[in-house]
Amino acid sequence: MNSTSRSPWMWVPSLYFAQGIPYFIVNTVSVMMFTKMGVPNGEMAFFTSLLYLPWMIKPFWSPFVDIIKTKRWWTVTMQLLMTAAFVLLTLTLPVPEAEQIVAGTTPMSMFYITLILFVITAFASATHDIAADGFYMLALSQGNQAQFVGIRSTFYRLSSIFGQGVLVAVAGIIELKTNNIPLSWQVTMGITAVVFALVSLYHTFIIPRPASDKSTLENKQVTAGAIFSEFGRTFKTYFLKKGVWLAIIFMLLYRLPEAFLLKLCMPFLVAKTELGGLGMSTADVGIAYGTIGVLFLTIGGILGGIFASRVGLKKALWVMAACMTLPCITFVYLAMCQPENLVLISTAIAIEQFGYGFGFTAYMLYMMYFSDGEFKTSHYAICTAFMAASMLLPGMVAGYIQEAIGYVNFFWMVMVCCVATLLVTFFVDKKIDPNYGKK
Repeated sequence: MNSTSRSPWMWVPSLYFAQGIPYFIVNTVSVMMFTKMGVPNGEMAFFTSLLYLPWMIKPFWSPFVDIIKTKRWWTVTMQLLMTAAFVLLTLTLPVPEAEQIVAGTTPMSMFYITLILFVITAFASATHDIAADGFYMLALSQGNQAQFVGIRSTFYRLSSIFGQGVLVAVAGIIELKTNNIPLSWQVTMGITAVVFALVSLYHTFIIPRPASDKSTLENKQVTAGAIFSEFGRTFKTYFLKKGVWLAIIFMLLYRLPEAFLLKLCMPFLVAKTELGGLGMSTADVGIAYGTIGVLFLTIGGILGGIFASRVGLKKALWVMAACMTLPCITFVYLAMCQPENLVLISTAIAIEQFGYGFGFTAYMLYMMYFSDGEFKTSHYAICTAFMAASMLLPGMVAGYIQEAIGYVNFFWMVMVCCVATLLVTFFVDKKIDPNYGKK
């Protein structure tokens, strides 16, 4: 079969599975790892939030993905670089003293090499996102793009189950059997390296080579002046789009409740009950949050895509905003009642994650809607940078806020932040094309 005519089923699922793995390792699994290693919540949340920075500033190099080489080249190259980083993470993970882990006083300074490798992975992953999303839009017709948007989201979420569910559960099982927390995470990172290496090797041969995948300067003289001229035009056209500032405010505030919640939910689940947490084991968190929660997150995303394709983004927006915000109350319940029943905890997490998955669909569709045009790859990358900023900025202070006011008050604060989501939804709703998103 010619590589240009390969079925999207051969590469779209695996591409978005690969896209999700480094993102969830860097931004979510790292939270659990540092928490279990005994790093205090304040330092943990601050430094892991900084790891969002590459996704926030990627517009500053996203035009080069359009200008230099092909999207396919960038996609495969970044996957190989991340494979190397995962191998090095496995080999260099430090081993804190058991007393530090139990007391929760492990300094983040022990993990400088780990953080540097996470930063390299984050930059490579952010670049991979630019290339893969652009490749998706170039290699598929508009009809296939709409058809596979649910598929790509599903496999992206399956990578979340692999990261937050399978890998965290594996770490928990090894921890229970060996009582050696550092070893459990070394093995976990080793498994990640092997899986990602296999996926990268597969893509090296399977990802197609569409004729439309080419540098924007392919037919021009490639000079430094031409590159920076094209670079400047990319940003200029984005910020001259109609309604750009309202769009930016929407992208920054729509996810505000989840931006606080996501950073502290896993530390809350494993924190001792006397500290306001639920005292769950690592393995149980892998089951309840990383598997059941992500499964319902995925179901919510799929149903959200189906719903939006039938009624359009405009009609779906308010329903999705409500689903994005109201289920956050489940964490208020968990913090106030501190239940011990795993089924009850998993049910509460499933409700919250389903609502988040359903509501997040509107956010993704809106970014696609706003990015349409000549530089849609770079413009979409700029949108995702604002998406990253919406997570980075609240996340940097989330841990310190929680340490100051406790888990119950922290989750009530999350509920108050829901007002911001509903407010920006009110203004954006008036500007959306009623027909956009309808199949």
